[in-house]
Amino acid sequence: MDRGSAEAWRLKLLTPSSWWGAKWREALPAGNGRLGAAVYGGVHQETIMLTHGDLWWQSRTPELPDVSGRLAEMRRLMLAGREAEAEPMLIEELQDLGYDPVMAVPLPLGDLTVRYEVGEGFKHYSRELDMQTGEITVRWQDRGAAFERALFVSRSDDMVVMELRAEEPSAVKVGLSLGLHDPADVKRPPGRPEAPLPADAESGADGAYVWYAARSDDGSDFGAVARIVPAAGGLAAGRAEAVVDGAGKVLVLLRMFVSGSREAEWARLKAELAAEQRGYRELLAAHVREHRELFGRMTLDLHAAGRDRSNEELLLEAYQGEAPLALLEKMWAYGRYLLISSSREGGSPCHLYGLWCGEYRGFWAFNMANENLQMMYWQALSGRMPELLLPVFDYMERLLDDFRLNAQRLFGCRGIFIPAPTAPDSGLIKTLAPHIVHWTGAAGWVAQHYYDYYLYTGDREFLRNRALPFLREVALFYEDFFVVGEDGRLLSCPSNSPENKPGNGAGGPKGTTVNATMDFAIAKEVLGRLVAGAESEGLYPGEIAAWKELLRRIPDYQVNEDGAIREWMHPAYDDEYHHRHQSHLYPVFPGKEVTKENAPALFEAFWTAVRKRLVVGIKEQTGWSLAHMANLYARLGEGDLALECLNLLSRSSVINNFFTLHNDWRHMGIGLSMDWAPVQLDANMGWTAAVQEMLLYSEPGRLKVLPALPSKWRKGRVQGLLACGGIEVDIDWDLERKMLVVKLLSAKDDQHVTIDLPEGSEAAEDDTIRQESVKMEAPSGPKQKPEVRSLLKAGKAVILTAAFRTPVG
Repeated sequence: MDRGSAEAWRLKLLTPSSWWGAKWREALPAGNGRLGAAVYGGVHQETIMLTHGDLWWQSRTPELPDVSGRLAEMRRLMLAGREAEAEPMLIEELQDLGYDPVMAVPLPLGDLTVRYEVGEGFKHYSRELDMQTGEITVRWQDRGAAFERALFVSRSDDMVVMELRAEEPSAVKVGLSLGLHDPADVKRPPGRPEAPLPADAESGADGAYVWYAARSDDGSDFGAVARIVPAAGGLAAGRAEAVVDGAGKVLVLLRMFVSGSREAEWARLKAELAAEQRGYRELLAAHVREHRELFGRMTLDLHAAGRDRSNEELLLEAYQGEAPLALLEKMWAYGRYLLISSSREGGSPCHLYGLWCGEYRGFWAFNMANENLQMMYWQALSGRMPELLLPVFDYMERLLDDFRLNAQRLFGCRGIFIPAPTAPDSGLIKTLAPHIVHWTGAAGWVAQHYYDYYLYTGDREFLRNRALPFLREVALFYEDFFVVGEDGRLLSCPSNSPENKPGNGAGGPKGTTVNATMDFAIAKEVLGRLVAGAESEGLYPGEIAAWKELLRRIPDYQVNEDGAIREWMHPAYDDEYHHRHQSHLYPVFPGKEVTKENAPALFEAFWTAVRKRLVVGIKEQTGWSLAHMANLYARLGEGDLALECLNLLSRSSVINNFFTLHNDWRHMGIGLSMDWAPVQLDANMGWTAAVQEMLLYSEPGRLKVLPALPSKWRKGRVQGLLACGGIEVDIDWDLERKMLVVKLLSAKDDQHVTIDLPEGSEAAEDDTIRQESVKMEAPSGPKQKPEVRSLLKAGKAVILTAAFRTPVG
């Protein structure tokens, strides 16, 4: 790879972490999907915040009372138009029965501190993250000599590895210690009480090792051990600190633990670290083999200039109006890097902070399945990293018993009810708010990932043993929860369209209604896929008829007097356009039920709903909502509008280390006005998904190439996209040269596929003829976009050359 391409995958900052009294937010993140390290970049005193995906605390999980007996009366009131009376019934009953749960939050494990002697003061400072390798490097000069620190979190060896280096052979003079994550490096939202700290923190050192432990609120110990290996120089211990004097290089190996007795865990980790004989380069090479294999499966090249510019410089250009191409490339890569670094099989899914929460009571620091969790994983399949979804499935299946208990004791239903927010220790409902208790769509939305995993990988064993059983759990809930109205159609009650309320003031004060469109959009998707999958696999023969009957009774989508899809399929509720959530657009995105090709009139009604929603204005948007809009516009085929959302996001909710925040904390008029801006990495990963949506759309048997190409992206190359059917797709385009080349490879199966080319292009006939492994047929009848039909042979690449008839844009 040439240097220009390599620079596309490197983040460079010219400033250390310094922002807003909580430096961990601007640190550079490293992780192996389970262990995390956030490098602040200090010179005199460096801090590396340590985190572990399994370390959560402050949970309280009492027994969930059975309040399902109140549901019938609640529904009677709802259907009589008395939603305000009905809305609090289940919640008040839970509270009256003493149900007082607390949601767990991630707990930062501790800090590794590196204290340097300073001579003349630093010069030529920089810190960098190489996303291809996961290596973070901090560089500076002092006393005319160069210093650097390099760190990565090993995916292959499950430890943090750091090396301290100096240009002069004996210039490294440092002290290293482990301790509690600095309570001063925390910033609470206004009005929130100070969070407690872990008890019994204890640190120690004996020269060759430093160690630390503290006690969580459940009585278990957690902590870390680091081994210090200097190349020459002296090594001593003093005041719980290892002191290195006069080395040219120092290797630091660190492992963590999250439970057990501290004395036993310290002894175990010391023995493990003592047995490690490899040096930094060998350990890095082993890690990079695994990390790069994931990261490098897909590449994006927009032929950007200035890839060697710093993050700060790129953001300054974005502030002038448009995100430069180099920023767009890096943000796409960063979302990919963050997902790889905070998610792996056998662990938990990444939460809203990824893996790097430095708060003791993180704000919204849990798994949110009313879009945020889904947004973080939208990129995984099209980005050819399907295994990164496995932690989501593992997590959901570990908590199935809790989800079943929710369904039974809240609503008297079989199957599962997944609350919007959950944490790894418990899937029980813990947030007693109407928009959480009355929103039943989370399980079905998660089921989309299950079935999509099968569609993209073709893994029939997964379909039979995991996907279909999970969808069946969702369907069992629908069978019991939905009721049949007087017109013979289904009623969903109570219902909620996150997080909106009807515009005419009807419904409950907090948005509790009947028949939110999203409820039925998700149900239709789940039931349709369940029927198709069960019939193809010969499963559940005695239940398919009931699912088909439910599908038959789902109300049709409704269009209001403005020509827009209604958000509630019930006459009592008028649409409310002034809201950033667009839950009722699920059939277009993230679902694929309604497309321009299969239902043009309905598609136009959904498009109208998007246009009407623009009344909300940019001041009401957030980081995640701009990322959502970018994906939605891409699905609508509106590349320039999708790109404008990313431009706005870059100017409002992206900080120097390229983390995304919930809102614009600077009151610049782009984004929700809040004095508190939580870290929310869903927008980082939603950015990546949006770029991939612009470049390729797929459903079984159909691909759309460059369906939403922004006019500013004049030429580019993307390699390694994954489409439904396990088809690997490379696209190379140049609008000035009127050239488009598409390479398709069906990894497993022979399959027929229809390829929609961008408007203004046409397949080259001579290229069609010379492809031995492809059979192409011209489409019959007029089409808005050119179309090619192809038979792909397993393992044989097909290259389709097309030409743009005139320069585009």
